[in-house]
Amino acid sequence: MSPDLTFTLLAVGLLAAAALVITSSRRAHSGDATGDLARDARARDRRRWSRPRHAPSRSRGAEVEHAAVLARRAGELEPVDGSPAPVEWRPPDPEEVGTTRRQFLNRSIIGGFALSLSGFGAALLAYLWPTTTAGFGSKIAIGSINDVNSAIKAGTGFAYYPDGRMWVVPYPDDALPKAKAAYSPAELVGMEAGFVALYQKCVHLGCRVPACLTSQWFECPCHGSQYDHVGEKKAGPAPRGLDRFPISVSGGALTVNTGQVILGPPVGTNTTGQEAEGPPLHLRHPRRLTTPRPPRPNRPVPPPTRTCGPGPPCSAV
Repeated sequence: MSPDLTFTLLAVGLLAAAALVITSSRRAHSGDATGDLARDARARDRRRWSRPRHAPSRSRGAEVEHAAVLARRAGELEPVDGSPAPVEWRPPDPEEVGTTRRQFLNRSIIGGFALSLSGFGAALLAYLWPTTTAGFGSKIAIGSINDVNSAIKAGTGFAYYPDGRMWVVPYPDDALPKAKAAYSPAELVGMEAGFVALYQKCVHLGCRVPACLTSQWFECPCHGSQYDHVGEKKAGPAPRGLDRFPISVSGGALTVNTGQVILGPPVGTNTTGQEAEGPPLHLRHPRRLTTPRPPRPNRPVPPPTRTCGPGPPCSAV
């Protein structure tokens, strides 16, 4: 027997059983039901009707309803005429009645909706509200001038601050005359103090740009964009130099406003005249660094080759 036929027969059987139960229940409450009664049912009926009429009634609700149906069919009930009520109707006092069940449910539903909407609105405002307390997007104090110089020296010409997603590099004093003609006043404040804060994101497609210690340049590992030590474009598909953040100096302490991103200088800007101080970074297989392919069967995948020429290795921090 197939499963479909078995399921069909089972469904038909269940429907037949349900119909039988419903029919039996309707016949039990109907006054016109006919048929033979069982022995215990006849005995119970004899005991019920043999009671005296003045005896206290112990009828259940179903028996009362059944008696009312029989009396209605026999015409024993008197029809209600349209005469006015003998007592004048007055509306109930709301203070005495209190809150009805419908009012309670309506108010509960409306209150639940209001509470849910208020929570969603508070979460939306918290998400859209700018985070200006700490971290990226706020003003970050990077320390005194001596501290920043020490960090740059420890990083071999580059100081990286992960909280601000930025590189801080020195800016030469002899390049300030050219810088005044190429940069905005907000950028010149940090340059006059001797520093530049560069956004770590490449302006081409947003990759994180590392620093190469041999060339003293920033070189993007994704598509080969190259920037000099102060973030001015040198080569590659980037449309401009690295974006930067304004630096403010107060009492010898430096503060970088990472909430204000200044677009990098246009192509062709060269205020420092810096050339590569060593062999630049070459990536033979750049995509293997970001999206490695699964190894082939029985063929080990060679590690990606990264060479900066002779000298110390490149920093990809």
